[in-house]
Amino acid sequence: MEILYLLIPISVVLVIFIIALFWWALQGGQFDDVEREGERILRED
Repeated sequence: MEILYLLIPISVVLVIFIIALFWWALQGGQFDDVEREGERILRED
């Protein structure tokens, strides 16, 4: 039971970190044009 006092805060911090990382990727334009890279690979040949 005492381990929950450690695991719950670590889980909350991890979730907040993942959400912040995803938000940073959205704001940085990481997902603006996902089709372009797939087409670029095919056209380089």
